[in-house]
Amino acid sequence: MTLSRAQQVAAAIEDGLMAARAPVGSPLGRRTDLMEQHGVSPMVMNEALRILRDRDLVAVRPGPGGGVFVASRPPQVRLGALDLWFSGSATDPLDLFEARRHLEDVLTSVALDRAGPNDVRDMEWAVEEMRATQDPAEYLEANLRLHQAIARAARIPVLAGMYETIAAIIVGTLTRAELQPGHEDALRTNVEVHAGIVAAIRDRDRGALDGLLALHREEQMLRIDDPPTSF
Repeated sequence: MTLSRAQQVAAAIEDGLMAARAPVGSPLGRRTDLMEQHGVSPMVMNEALRILRDRDLVAVRPGPGGGVFVASRPPQVRLGALDLWFSGSATDPLDLFEARRHLEDVLTSVALDRAGPNDVRDMEWAVEEMRATQDPAEYLEANLRLHQAIARAARIPVLAGMYETIAAIIVGTLTRAELQPGHEDALRTNVEVHAGIVAAIRDRDRGALDGLLALHREEQMLRIDDPPTSF
C-alpha cells in the first residue's frame, strides 16, 4: 500500500519521537518548523498532524509558547528479544499477548496428538523463516505463522479462529519493531525452543513438549512501558 505524503510525514514524526524516547510534554517544534523540516505544504502538515492527533500522539497548542508537543507514547510490549510498539486500539496489546500465550499452551498440547505430516511441514517452514531473518517485524510474523500452523493442527476451529483473530490484530496494529541490544543469544535460544516444540509434536513426545512449553513461557515474559502521563 502506497502511503500519502501526509501519512509519510506522520510516520517520520512518530519515528523521531520514538527514537528520541521523547517524554510526554516534550516540544516537537512549531508547525512552520515541522513544515520546513519535512519540506511540505501547510495542507500536508495539517493532515499529518491530524493523523497524529487522532492517535493521541501529539497535541497542538496555538499562540505564544505554543507549538506541537508529545501527548502520549505508543503502547510498547517487550517480547523476548523484541521491543514492539503499537497504534492505539480498543484492546491493550499486553492483553492480546496474554490471551495469545494461553491459547498457545492449550492448542500446542492438543496439536501433539492431532498434527499430521502436512501440519508439521508448515511448522518447520515457519521455524526456518524465523531462523533466516534478522528483521524484527518479519521475525514476529514468522513466529505467529508457526503458532497459527500449530493452532490449525489442533483441529479445534473455534480456538484456532480466536488465535487467527488475535494474530491479525497484533500484525495490523504493529507500528515499529526493534531488536534489543545484545539480542543474538536470546533470539537463537528462542528459535531453538520453537524448533524443539515442533520436533516434540512431530515425535509425539509429551515429556519433551511439557518441558519446552515451560521454557517457552519463560521466554514470553512481557513488559509494557508505564502508562504515559496525560498531557
